[in-house]
Amino acid sequence: MTEAAAAQPVFSMDKIYVKDISLEIPHAPQIFLDHSSPQIDVQLHSQAAAIEDGVFDVTITCTVTAKLGEKVMFLIEAKQAGIFQARHIPNPELEAVLAVMCPNILFPYLREVVSDVSVRGGFAPVLLNPINFEMLYQQQKQQQAEASTATTH
Repeated sequence: MTEAAAAQPVFSMDKIYVKDISLEIPHAPQIFLDHSSPQIDVQLHSQAAAIEDGVFDVTITCTVTAKLGEKVMFLIEAKQAGIFQARHIPNPELEAVLAVMCPNILFPYLREVVSDVSVRGGFAPVLLNPINFEMLYQQQKQQQAEASTATTH
């Protein structure tokens, strides 16, 4: 293999898996007698960690809390993860790959897991709205830039 061929950017998905999943229904079975529509709150974040050189574990964590007034109807926490190879990718692009491309690959799996768990818990499916990870990444970069500007002045 030539040196030029060895340095070509490589991106591949090795594994997609559910890292952690939980469902809590603290007020069961009485909560099933209340047929009101719950308030749904969804919190989502992603993170990437190097496993070894050029191999990364990317995880999207989603917490769904459904409440009837102050009472928690159910709480779902799911961590959808993937192992990705990303080699010979310059650092700024690598950051975007791990923060945008990998979560975009993982999100449909997370969406299915959350919906399936809510149904298996006896509730209507929770359908997560599509997420623009590119926009979230750009917002995060802007906030970091503003924070560093604020600390240097």
